[in-house]
Amino acid sequence: MPKVKVDGVEIEVPQGATVLQACELAGKEIPRFCYHERLSIAGNCRMCLVEVKPGPPKPQASCALPAAENQEIFTNTPMVKHAREGIMEFLLINHPLDCPICDQGGECDLQDQSIAYGRGHSRFDENKRAVTEKYMGPIVKTVMTRCIQCTRCIRFAEEVAGVEEIGAIYRGENMQITSYLEEAVTSELSGNVVDLCPVGALTSKPYAFEARPWELRKTLTIDVMDAVGTNIRLDSRGRQVLRAVPRVNDDVNEEWASDKTRHAVDGLVRKRLDRPYVRRDGKLHAVTWDEAFAAIAAVDHGGAVAAVAGDLVDCETMFAAKALLKGLGSSLLEGRQTGMDYDTSSLAAVNFNTTIAGTEEADAILLVGTNLRWEAPLVNTRIRKAIKKGAKVFAVGPETELTYKVDWLGADLSVLGKLPERVTEAFGKAAKPMVIVGGAALKGAHGAALGLVETLGLVKDAASTGSGQGWNGFNVVHMAASRMGGLMLGYAQTAGISALYDAKLTFFLGADECDHARFTGFKVYVGHHGDRGAHHADVILPGASYAEKSGTFVNLEGRVQRGERAVFPPGDAREDWTIFRALSERLGQTLPFDTLDELRAAMALDCPELATLGLKTFAWSAPALGTTAEGVLDGYPIKDFYLTNAICRASPTMQRCSAELVHGESFAEAAE
Repeated sequence: MPKVKVDGVEIEVPQGATVLQACELAGKEIPRFCYHERLSIAGNCRMCLVEVKPGPPKPQASCALPAAENQEIFTNTPMVKHAREGIMEFLLINHPLDCPICDQGGECDLQDQSIAYGRGHSRFDENKRAVTEKYMGPIVKTVMTRCIQCTRCIRFAEEVAGVEEIGAIYRGENMQITSYLEEAVTSELSGNVVDLCPVGALTSKPYAFEARPWELRKTLTIDVMDAVGTNIRLDSRGRQVLRAVPRVNDDVNEEWASDKTRHAVDGLVRKRLDRPYVRRDGKLHAVTWDEAFAAIAAVDHGGAVAAVAGDLVDCETMFAAKALLKGLGSSLLEGRQTGMDYDTSSLAAVNFNTTIAGTEEADAILLVGTNLRWEAPLVNTRIRKAIKKGAKVFAVGPETELTYKVDWLGADLSVLGKLPERVTEAFGKAAKPMVIVGGAALKGAHGAALGLVETLGLVKDAASTGSGQGWNGFNVVHMAASRMGGLMLGYAQTAGISALYDAKLTFFLGADECDHARFTGFKVYVGHHGDRGAHHADVILPGASYAEKSGTFVNLEGRVQRGERAVFPPGDAREDWTIFRALSERLGQTLPFDTLDELRAAMALDCPELATLGLKTFAWSAPALGTTAEGVLDGYPIKDFYLTNAICRASPTMQRCSAELVHGESFAEAAE
């Protein structure tokens, strides 16, 4: 490891580190605009200039200069100060003086660094350059006169999102950043360029002119739009969530978030259930909580009570419902509402065992019935990183654009019984092979996929994988935030959801995607939006969304995480677990907890894995299933990325994204 001196302090830096990274290790703050830790080095803003000896007698860009043995680095000499002031002066030549109306105000790198490193006055009196706005779709708003050409957005689109639709035209002072043919950017990760932009050139279109950052209350929580468990921060004012932004978690989402995670929040205040309802003479009527509970208590269920968990519910809600059903003498619990009935006797066989971060280490990957770009976008970005390290990717299923090169093996599942020689050869050479099974293949090909564990040598050091050691390359992609938590709590029937159809009383915990008409008994919907589930319900009990309650969620890799409440539910709506606690008294089966802490203590006794936060590893044990698979996959479970749940369907932004990016409708910028 090279030894360098930073302002007279000697430190050791990793081999291959840059001078900028060496300065940060020494505790020195180096200003930058174009440099970003997760993107390639551009070296074009020149703000990170430092003085280095031995070397040329001039400031050098620290982001692009490798740290070498016996270097002396100076970050605060008069030469460096003068150089930074000059660079800042150049950057501000054409920048408009519109900070009071800029959505980046208060969070702007240019503002901060001009105060810290700029001059106190300007020497330029020429006319400033003006640039016409560019259209980038329903998510990204552009004010390109503010652009300082750092090219972060271009590098993100190419290197992370894998959709090369943002680029630069012209040269020098005339350079402009634009999308391809000035059309909408089709990436489901496009909103990340707003966070990356160090100035106000790219801002959030749905959030435009809504609030200033210092007005907002910030709450740390977990996203529920997919099963990745993206760490997010909800920014709220009063009783409304105004935006969601990602938090840094290198093990889960790095610092990215999908557009659905960011912008479905405007659906939290639309189509809400804010009071109980009871169906009388075919019509729903608003009632009091006592009247709603009385209608449920009047049902003669004879112990035939069921609960269906929706995609967005937390573990606390599922445990409270489970405890109530247990008191009523039933164990009819199911969380796979769309009808999948794969074997759940081994959690390791339905887990993403490699872990999300571990995906980057794989050197041969087989995708079976999964469109990762829509099912788990932030797992898809990890595969792109694995490919850059030399991994080969093969896929079984209908061909689709995954943003990287894939060797498609066809859509016939029978290929799993006899893989082509090029596949077995690649996996034979692989030190860390990986198979990812998606929802399209899980029901019919679970056993065949598990058979690949031995065929392709997916599990290495099997005896120790339960403690997190060795390598387990068998992975299942879930699409629901509640799925792994539900499986850990027992929300699975051997016969699947069909085992619940004849229940006399069924609780739907925000379950909007199942076939409600198949349920013959009395239906109670406990949820937050007037969506499909509410339309079929005999009784509606208004619950809280993920933003309105503290909850525990388990992501697809078995990582237990908790989110906090950002705002309160509207009207008479209540947190879901408190609804079951109150209902249990009316049904004569009072649940043994009165507070959230007491509930979590009881839940920990029932499922010890949920007692503590962090990644849970499951000892490898593959169930004995039939290893033959047949049939041709004709599509993937997610048909529209932007409208996968009740919150998204209530969101105007998601509806606009669906119309434009999925269904091809065009929107003129002038119509906005």
